[in-house]
Amino acid sequence: MTADLATALRGDPADPELRRRARAWLTRAVEPGSTELWRWVEHHGPVGAAQALAGQTAPSRLQALVGARAGEDRSVEDLRRADVLGARLVTPEDDEWPALPLHSLTLAADRQPAGVDRTTALVPPLALWVRGPARLDALVDRSVALVGSRASTAYGEHVAGDLAHGLTGRGFTTVSGGAFGIDAAAHRGAVAAGGPTVVVLACGVDRPYPAGHARLFDRVLEDGLLVSEWPPGCAPLRHRFLVRNRLIAALTRGTVVVEAAARSGAQATAHRARSLGKVLMAVPGPVTSALSVGCHQLMRAGEQPALLVTSAADVVEAVGDLGTDLAAVAVTSTGPRDELSDIARRVLDACPVRVGVPPERLAVAAGCSELDVLRVLPALELTGLVEWTGTGWRVTRDAAVGGAAG
Repeated sequence: MTADLATALRGDPADPELRRRARAWLTRAVEPGSTELWRWVEHHGPVGAAQALAGQTAPSRLQALVGARAGEDRSVEDLRRADVLGARLVTPEDDEWPALPLHSLTLAADRQPAGVDRTTALVPPLALWVRGPARLDALVDRSVALVGSRASTAYGEHVAGDLAHGLTGRGFTTVSGGAFGIDAAAHRGAVAAGGPTVVVLACGVDRPYPAGHARLFDRVLEDGLLVSEWPPGCAPLRHRFLVRNRLIAALTRGTVVVEAAARSGAQATAHRARSLGKVLMAVPGPVTSALSVGCHQLMRAGEQPALLVTSAADVVEAVGDLGTDLAAVAVTSTGPRDELSDIARRVLDACPVRVGVPPERLAVAAGCSELDVLRVLPALELTGLVEWTGTGWRVTRDAAVGGAAG
C-alpha cells in the first residue's frame, strides 16, 4: 500500500472526502460486477474496504479481484483530472446518487449467489464518474433506455431517432450507450429535440468512444451527461461493455429494443432489464430482416414477453406515471359509408357508376325488396352517395372515387 493512501485512510471513516477518495480508489482497483465484493464494501464501508484491499489483508478471494492494482494509488489524480474535465465522482453518500432506480440492482444482488459471472452479475456500482452540468438523479428519474444494433438499418435509425425525439418532448430522458447505429440515432434524436440525453460509457468519461462520436458527445454535454463506472483514462475493454449493459437497464424505467440480432448486446441489456423488473419493450420490424429477429423473439418470449411499441406515446404509457402519461386513443377517419345500415350498404353497392337504373333492378341486385330500396334511397341521396339521373339511380362521382379508395 502506498504511503499517501495509508496515511489518508487512517482518518475518520465517516469523513465525506475520505470516503470519496476510497471509492475513487476502488473504481480503479477493482473491475465492477462482483457480488461478493459489493457486499463486503457495504459491510465494511468504502474506507475500511480500501484499507484492507490496498494493505492486502482482505480475504484471499476478494484480494484476487484487485491483484497487482493493490499497490497503485491514483485516486487523487483521478479526482483532480475529473475536476479539470468538468466531471465528478457521484457516490451512494451523495444527494445526487440515483438511489431509487439503482435499488433494483440492490434487490437483485441480495438474492444473487456470489459466484455469478461478473459480466452478467446484477450488482450496484460502487460509484459513478459523471461528466456534464445536469444532476444525474434528476435526469434518470424519468428516463427510458433505447438500445439496438450497431450495424443498424435506415429503418431502425429512423425509428430510434423518432422515439427519442418524441420522448424528449414528453419530458423523458433518453439513455443509451453511445455506440454506432441505434445508440447514436437515439442520442441525436434527443439532441435534435433540444433535450438532455445520457451516454453510459464502458471507458473513462474523458475518452469519446467511438472516436467518431466526439462531436456528438460534445453536444450531449451541453444538456446531458456522460456516465461511467471507470475512472478517467480507462480504456473501453471488451468485457466492460457487457458489464456496462446492466447499468443502462437499471438507471431507467424501461428499455426499448429497436433493432437486435438473435445474439447481441442489445439482447443482453433487454434480459437484464427483465431480470430487474423494469418494463421491457421492443419495436417490430420486417420479418425478412435479421436485425429484427431479436426484437420478435423478445415479444414472443414465454411468460414475460416484451411489449410491442411503435411510438413515443406507446413507450410513455408503459413507463409513465399512472393516470397521467397516457397514449392518445387512435383516431380513425370516418365517412358517410360507415354509418350505413346493412340494407343501405347493399343498395349502394348495387348502384351502377355510369347509367341510372330503376328501384326494381336495384332490389334484384341487392337481394332485398323494392320497398326497402325506396326506403333507403332518399337517405343515400341526402348524404351525397347516389343521384337521380332522370331515368334511374346511380352512384355519385365522389362516392365512386371514395369507394374505390376504400
